[in-house]
Amino acid sequence: MSSSSIPAVDFAALWADIGPQALEAVARMGESGWYVLGTEVEQFERDLAAAHGVEHAIGCASGLDAIEIGLRAAGIGPGDEVLTTPLTAFATALAIARAGATPRFADVDEFGLLDLDAVERAIERHPAIRAVVPVHLYGHAVDGARLQQLAEAHDVAILEDAAQAVLARSDGRPVGADTIGAATSFYPTKNLGALGDGGALLTNRPEIAAAARELRDYGQRAKYEHVRLGLNSRLDELHAAILRTAVLPRLVAATDRRRVIATRYLAELDNEQLIVPGVPQGSASVWHLFPVFVVDADQRDAFQAYLREQQIGTAVHYPILASAQEAWDAPEPPSAYPVADRLARTELSLPIHPYLSDEDLTRVIAACNAW
Repeated sequence: MSSSSIPAVDFAALWADIGPQALEAVARMGESGWYVLGTEVEQFERDLAAAHGVEHAIGCASGLDAIEIGLRAAGIGPGDEVLTTPLTAFATALAIARAGATPRFADVDEFGLLDLDAVERAIERHPAIRAVVPVHLYGHAVDGARLQQLAEAHDVAILEDAAQAVLARSDGRPVGADTIGAATSFYPTKNLGALGDGGALLTNRPEIAAAARELRDYGQRAKYEHVRLGLNSRLDELHAAILRTAVLPRLVAATDRRRVIATRYLAELDNEQLIVPGVPQGSASVWHLFPVFVVDADQRDAFQAYLREQQIGTAVHYPILASAQEAWDAPEPPSAYPVADRLARTELSLPIHPYLSDEDLTRVIAACNAW
């Protein structure tokens, strides 16, 4: 993109900001001579848990692995069904399948979050459902109190997909604090992004944390003492070092900037051809994405092309529902989940990242309003 372009994600600005500290972290880790599950991972896990507001963080190789490990740590596996949203990255449902369970789906609400009324109806119809994986989509928090009610009323485990929602709160409580836990991702585009893949399980439950630490490391309780059939899913020392000293210390300020940008979008976007849903009640959102929805689904490509002509980068998120993917033996038609289907066909994500200037933000808003 040219110098006057506005990228959807600005990795050049990110590196200009964190580069010196990232390189220092690489040197520190390299000189230590310890490259797997050492002090960098331990210290990063402590710092991340404290920042998010939970007791434990267990670093993994990816957000997908963090979901699988969380489910398996909670005893979910073959013969179980796990309910989740169709409007998500495929990794959410894939992790359920990799844990040995069968994914089921329920529709979403107008914010793109799992419809908890639909969840309750599904649990009542399908007694094999033993867990629910809500996704805090776009950085919005699903209603935490309602999740606890569902868990208690129906004896189901709740494992939250917080890949887009580190630091998010529901009615003041950190996501994942009152359930089995929350899985997050350090994929580079995420709010807390590494320079490659990574993830973590965040939890307040010591038994879940202990099981997750074993599962991520071949199922070992101690060296050569395998008590579970685990996997190799260890967060690298290198990623942990960079995240701990170059990225995590900037996360609060970066989140505050995302919220400022979102506030302007919510106040100033004004076009009858666009739906701007706002913030769910009780959610202290961290705005990983800022989605708008085109009234006429047939015009989304035209809207995106128009913004591209204005040198504004955008992205479409989750145009094919997870439930409709060909990987399943029996994929479901998109019409099975009408709200999720409509959002998938009409969503476009506008630029929202901590390096977006006020001037560029004004340009984006003006372009959207003029379309």
